[in-house]
Amino acid sequence: MTEENQNGFAPATGDMSAEDFRRYGYQLIDWISDYLAHIEERPVLAQVAPGELVAQLPDSAPVRGEAMEAILADIDRLIVPALTHWNHPSFFALFATSTSAPGIFGEMLSAAFDVKAMLWRTSPASTELEEVALGWLRQMMGLDVGMEGIIYDTASVGSMHAMAAAREGLNVRIREDGMSGRSDLPLLRVYASEHVHSSIEKGVLTLGLGQRALRLIPTDADFRMDTSALARAIEEDKRDGMLPFFVVATVGTTSMSSIDPVREIVRICEPYEMWLHVDAAYAGSAAIVPEMRHILDGCERADSLVVNPHKWLFTPFDLSVLYCRHMELLRRAFSLVPEYLRTSEAENVRNGMDYGIQLGRRFRALKLWMVLRYFGQEGLAARIREHCRLARLFATWVEESDDWELLAPVPFSLVCFRACPRIEGETEAESAARLDALNENIMNGINAGGKAYLSHTRLNDKLTLRLAIGNIHTAETHLRHIWQLLNEQKSLLT
Repeated sequence: MTEENQNGFAPATGDMSAEDFRRYGYQLIDWISDYLAHIEERPVLAQVAPGELVAQLPDSAPVRGEAMEAILADIDRLIVPALTHWNHPSFFALFATSTSAPGIFGEMLSAAFDVKAMLWRTSPASTELEEVALGWLRQMMGLDVGMEGIIYDTASVGSMHAMAAAREGLNVRIREDGMSGRSDLPLLRVYASEHVHSSIEKGVLTLGLGQRALRLIPTDADFRMDTSALARAIEEDKRDGMLPFFVVATVGTTSMSSIDPVREIVRICEPYEMWLHVDAAYAGSAAIVPEMRHILDGCERADSLVVNPHKWLFTPFDLSVLYCRHMELLRRAFSLVPEYLRTSEAENVRNGMDYGIQLGRRFRALKLWMVLRYFGQEGLAARIREHCRLARLFATWVEESDDWELLAPVPFSLVCFRACPRIEGETEAESAARLDALNENIMNGINAGGKAYLSHTRLNDKLTLRLAIGNIHTAETHLRHIWQLLNEQKSLLT
């Protein structure tokens, strides 16, 4: 062993020695285990100011390699204090997620293998395991075999690819001639609920359709797409010479987890031969719970559906799945095979590079396969079922209190609510302003304290607190603690 290796520095040539890798690897696994075991001792939200980490780091990379001991020490000293801890069981903001031990192992193995799965040839294991794992997940969710799956990084990318495939299916030579400078191409129209995720608008932007192409449809009292309004909008646009081609139905909207009436939307789309895409990024995982499978009613007639195992199936970020009935259209939209990527088995295998904007693809299927095997369908369903129970329990506490109110139904594990203590003699406008400020201050006070993390939205023009449950370690004790914190903050501020 060289002196540099003995001191933990990088060798002059080659990689870290096998002996050092094993030694530091054991240390790192111990560190990760301790981190997860004691994560509740850390503040959920990073307690640093903007630029604080940058100020502590050198302006340039080291000329000579540094000791691994020093690097690992700086993880504790510099990196961890600047983390918002998504794995904390009191992370209730946005859509609460968490990784799991088998998922972490899968991610580690994927990094070690370091395959680029653009072709079957460059990684048969990645290509074929993806088919198997997504077949298992499809069965668990109750989707039919017509839905073939492919893995992307996020639902934003999956939804954009579905939109691109739908556009290709119009046969208006977008691939060949593009969209700019054409007088023969009408405005292509995309429809979605007013509560659709912002990724749909980003997809419209990325594909060059323009923001004008997206028409948002109003919702009913339960925040579900108004299908009568959808039908009217399509008819109006057709009369005005536009080309309606893509509708997004959401199962589990971001702000309040509402469920659009997919079956009714299908009946509107089919006569116009429009592509129906279902965004089930958050809530689709709940369909593996037998008594919740009804949330995907109507999806057997959808053209595509996206679901994120990295949201509610305890799989490390990033891993999103697009299920699609028209994989050949997806391939037509994106396949481009230069000579250096031609292979003799191309006609008999799926090459992942043909189905999206990426060439190289990570071995993401491995971590999902390991999670599905380790927990099994019953284990995953039990954890999702418990999260939904906890959300309903919290909603009950809100409903039973005179000082709090629910602002949306609770079909999954997200609760939308606010503090609403009343003051006699207030006007409606005064009350609205006071309650918005009160709830924002409650949220900011809790987040600053580091014991929990909440986020917000606006529903019916009311500032609304969101409590999302999705961490594999969240238990009823954590829920009772956040309820206590909420009431303490309310008392301090009123």
